[in-house]
Amino acid sequence: MFGLFAELGIVAGAIALAVVIHWLVYRFVRRLADKPETQVADEVARRMRGPTLILVVVLAFRLTRPTRNLPPELAEGVQQAMSIAIIVLIGWTLIVMIGAVSKALTRRYDMGVADNLRARRVHTQVRVIARILIALVLILMGSSILMTFPGVRQVGASVLASAGLAGLIVGFAARSSIANFIAGVQVALAEPFRLDDVVIIAGEWGRIEEITTTYVVVRIWDERRLIVPFSHFLDEPFQNWTRTRADIIGSVFWHVDYTVPLDDLRAELKRITEASPKFDGRVCVLQVTDARPTTLEIRALVSARNSGDAWDLRCEVREKIIAYIQREHPGALPKFRTLAEDAPGRDKGELPPGGPPPAAGPIGDQISR
Repeated sequence: MFGLFAELGIVAGAIALAVVIHWLVYRFVRRLADKPETQVADEVARRMRGPTLILVVVLAFRLTRPTRNLPPELAEGVQQAMSIAIIVLIGWTLIVMIGAVSKALTRRYDMGVADNLRARRVHTQVRVIARILIALVLILMGSSILMTFPGVRQVGASVLASAGLAGLIVGFAARSSIANFIAGVQVALAEPFRLDDVVIIAGEWGRIEEITTTYVVVRIWDERRLIVPFSHFLDEPFQNWTRTRADIIGSVFWHVDYTVPLDDLRAELKRITEASPKFDGRVCVLQVTDARPTTLEIRALVSARNSGDAWDLRCEVREKIIAYIQREHPGALPKFRTLAEDAPGRDKGELPPGGPPPAAGPIGDQISR
């Protein structure tokens, strides 16, 4: 009985000592990290306090060897359970550390500012790399847990002998997942797109909303979500409207009559854009881009700070120019002209086939809008 109490006292003392050492180390690290330039270390220390405390307690319990007086079968089960617990705690600690580092690194870069190119680059790289590292930690943790079972170790030789064939089978079955995983690493390094980038993919306009280890979520303008595998971005072309800058030039087209006063339209376009808060002041141009048999094709180029403002500005310019033509130059709206010539024999007093013509004004342009 005395030996049992002595052993329990040793275990309790070891756990208490581990807790005290952990508290001292934590206080020391927090004091070192309590500076503006060490935000990463402070975030890591704060979030890892719980996992590391449990880990040192389990390690202290394991080092005291409390199973010496237990039956062999029970002692082996307890030792294996503690080994699995240590592996899980180490994996949990590494995952928490990865999350803390990624959060601390991205906190410095606000994606809500107008010029958020650098912030989107950092957020994209950190998120993709963090997800890859977490996936590797989970794989290693699962493998280590399996190796604690004696049966797995005993069949290791036979598994190793068939590893080549099994690797080929698994690789063939998971070739798409592996390709997307590798493509994710390439995206993190090459940066063909980033979080919140505006892209045109599969004929849809949207923004990069989420990047996982194997696929990308694109938020379409009408709140739909397009799920795109990583490999699609590397195998198929797509448009990135914010690759280097967010500002963009938008175009507006009209078809008007040949009699339209172009100088008046240019002046009205300038007045409309300068009065709009969506216009960034860079580009405001009106040009005749085509002369068709019945109408002129007129194009206006206007610039905005981002694609959303450009869309709204284009709609505003299109509507107001149409209203201006209707109000000030209605004759410049598109029309078709037909010329009715004198019927044969009219100069000789003969009537055309079908009887006399209907009463009408002078023969001239017959206009249909």
